[in-house]
Amino acid sequence: MARLDGKVALISGGARGQGRSHALRLAEEGADIVTFDLCEQVESVPYAMSTEEDLNETVRLVEDLDQRIVARKADVRDPGQVETVVEEGLGEFGHIDIVLANAGIFTLGAAHELSRQSWDDIIDINLTGVWRTCKAVIPHMIEAGRGGSIVITSSTAGIKGFGNTAHYTASKHAVVGLARTMANELAPHMIRVNTVHPTAVDTPMIQNEMTYSLFRPDLEHPTQADAMEAFRTINALPIPWVEARDISNAVLWLVSEEARYVTGIMVPVDAGMTQKV
Repeated sequence: MARLDGKVALISGGARGQGRSHALRLAEEGADIVTFDLCEQVESVPYAMSTEEDLNETVRLVEDLDQRIVARKADVRDPGQVETVVEEGLGEFGHIDIVLANAGIFTLGAAHELSRQSWDDIIDINLTGVWRTCKAVIPHMIEAGRGGSIVITSSTAGIKGFGNTAHYTASKHAVVGLARTMANELAPHMIRVNTVHPTAVDTPMIQNEMTYSLFRPDLEHPTQADAMEAFRTINALPIPWVEARDISNAVLWLVSEEARYVTGIMVPVDAGMTQKV
């Protein structure tokens, strides 16, 4: 038997990047998937966001693994849309055992220079969207009485502060508090809640000129090659970034029976970044 045979996982932000990687890794271990993504551009975000074609590719890849998937275009800022996805998933599979609150965006700006829109978008997606995702499914998990596992994607910015990311860092710290609280609330139901904290991950969220400029502000249009060495210096291990699958492997452990008594913890997958002196 695979490690997740008979399990169903709900994943926000599953069109590409870490969300797609999580869907595929869990499907490899026998899970069926319910996922959704905005598949539109958020005006305050300067890099290209996911598309419906990206979401369709996630569907194809999961089905190629002989697992079933329900995938929908939906916005974590709209509770009705999130609830509809959950209801469709329950209608298809009968239960949801795993929640990966993964959807998020990243923008830059000094705290005193951020626009209200930039602040609101980050908080609404990265924090309130996580809460909305969990809120939509937790009552069904409790009623089913099967236990379960929730993993929230935080960041190394949920452990320490970084310049020019006040809104992002605030959101990623905040979901740690949310997870710790829910770990206590849901423990009587054998539902575990944990957070993962990646360093830079090789996804479109960091592989763009906006993020390169954070590391190379001396260049007008920095490239990946320009920024790579600067990325490398933030980690203790001599690598510029980790792969999405590295995060997915940690998530897989957290949602599996191997971590059946693990709840309320922070799991850094950060190449030693938060320990580097």
